[in-house]
Amino acid sequence: MRRHAPIAAVVLTAVLAGCGSGGGSGDGRTEITFWDTNAGPARTPVWQHAIAEFEKANPTIKVNYVGIPITQAPQKLDTAIAGGGTPDVADISTSGLGSLVAQKALEPVDERIARNPALNGKFNEALLTTVKNVVPDGKMYIYPISTNAGAFWYREDWFKEAGVEAPKTWSEFFTVVDKFTKPEENRFGFTIRGGAGSVAQMLEVVYGQSGVTEIFDPSGKATLNDPRNVTALEKYAGLYKKNTPEGDLQNDYVKMVAQFDTAGSVAIMQHNLGSYQDHMKALGEEKVASFSVPKSDSGPQTVLSNPVGGVAVFSAGEHKEEAAKLAEFFASKEMGGYLAEKSGVIPANTDVPPSKAAHILEVQRVLNDPATKVVQMPYHLPEFNQITKTWAEPQFQKVLLGRLTAKAFLDELAGKLTQAQAEYKKRNG
Repeated sequence: MRRHAPIAAVVLTAVLAGCGSGGGSGDGRTEITFWDTNAGPARTPVWQHAIAEFEKANPTIKVNYVGIPITQAPQKLDTAIAGGGTPDVADISTSGLGSLVAQKALEPVDERIARNPALNGKFNEALLTTVKNVVPDGKMYIYPISTNAGAFWYREDWFKEAGVEAPKTWSEFFTVVDKFTKPEENRFGFTIRGGAGSVAQMLEVVYGQSGVTEIFDPSGKATLNDPRNVTALEKYAGLYKKNTPEGDLQNDYVKMVAQFDTAGSVAIMQHNLGSYQDHMKALGEEKVASFSVPKSDSGPQTVLSNPVGGVAVFSAGEHKEEAAKLAEFFASKEMGGYLAEKSGVIPANTDVPPSKAAHILEVQRVLNDPATKVVQMPYHLPEFNQITKTWAEPQFQKVLLGRLTAKAFLDELAGKLTQAQAEYKKRNG
């Protein structure tokens, strides 16, 4: 959902490094392979530094880094699993964990965590619950590193100049977006993500406005086409071309952040905490800040659950002890804190000192508020990514273009998720 390295360079790296587990490095060291499944110019150096620190502490182990863009990662993982060429360790999020566990690709790590005094009892309990809830057997298949949260990044310098405060409710949000829309000056109040990765952000806006607090009702029926959600999507889609650049239809993360950071033509950009470093590098802390998902005008403050990011040990790896040692190093207080800080997200290890960063404090304020309702995304469904990306993204573009009604889109999307949920319950009881 985030940054992308130049594809040719990343693919070349993967080809040269190979897909599967290593053996000996030629200098007597055990060789293992780590896949970064969300590679890009901001993240790659962070993982490479962490690997270098691990190799210093473990001179008998050599780690090969392979960077893969997030858009290619699911297919490459599936291909590697089918062909028996998986990495030893990989950066895995709960958004794709269910599919990997269903393919029996990963090692459960509960016992390893329990045996490690530096990790046992050191992870945020809510994050542990999230990880366990996305798999049918309730086990841990990743060492948690961090979690993310939705955020709206805004041009703080523009807001100060105009005497405008960051919106706290959705009605305030739409008013502010209108205020900053000045097409004659090539300024727009918002940039919509219409391309790859659009559906999760759309759902955050829809459920945030509607105040609906569950993806499935007690009978297992998806709530996406609740009339309140339909109204919310109509309002969101109505921003396109009115308050956003017309090119937003094809916006993936890179194009969206270019509108906000590089072109400097947009007042507000929706993403998550993970884009912090890009904004700081391009604009600096004097020009950009963030606010949390606005509060519903008719219900509670409703936010979507975000994936928990972590590292997994693959079952087919030949060097599981060395692989687990690397994973545990990444999840430690020191390195877990480093990885979270450099990505601008929330660390999973509770021994990491509290952040003083404003964007982290704002998110924690909302998440720690008892009145906030968290809508649990159905990452436990192996079909979820395929439905929301392969099917829903082009359909959402039709909604933006006015070729498909919000109701028809949400009716079909709700039907697909309801069916997937029923099949999941049938398989797993």
